[in-house]
Amino acid sequence: MTTKQLCLLGLLFFLISYLFFSKVLPDFQLPIDFAHWFNLIGACLLLSFNDVFPKNKFNFVASVITALGVIAHIGLCTIDFIMWSFGNNEVAKEVLSNQISHTPSILYPFIIVGPSLLFIGLAAHALSVIKTNFLSSMMVVVSAPAIGFSFFVLKNGVFMLFSCLVFVLGLGLLLYRKKIEAATNRQKQVAKL
Repeated sequence: MTTKQLCLLGLLFFLISYLFFSKVLPDFQLPIDFAHWFNLIGACLLLSFNDVFPKNKFNFVASVITALGVIAHIGLCTIDFIMWSFGNNEVAKEVLSNQISHTPSILYPFIIVGPSLLFIGLAAHALSVIKTNFLSSMMVVVSAPAIGFSFFVLKNGVFMLFSCLVFVLGLGLLLYRKKIEAATNRQKQVAKL
């Protein structure tokens, strides 16, 4: 598979996970926790975006942030897999949740701050091409914090899904920005004739 194909597959898996998280897809979590498996695989594949954007100091920092975000997503999904394994045992879930909330070395890097780094890193990549791809870059930059805001503050699954859709669409457009620019230039040349 090419890097772009890995990126597209990552976007697809990530979007599917948000379909589960927003409760748009039926809640069938047996025999495995589909939502978090799609999220985990999608996040890992989104690491491929580090190879798609121009190579410079700004994008190096964005790549490091993105990589840290992927690592945090792996940790978050692992915690969620453990929670899922408790099934209907709410007491065990509460004990684990309480333990995690009292362990800052797990809480901050894997629950509160870390997973956001994936969105921050990809938004930083998008900022690097904002002069030439303003609309698609802004789609990523605006929707990245909107995903977290809709989940943590609004607790609105539909808005979260919509934000994720805009985020994925913006990254998809940036992924094929050179082909889109070439097609636009060809249309302009044909219009001149």
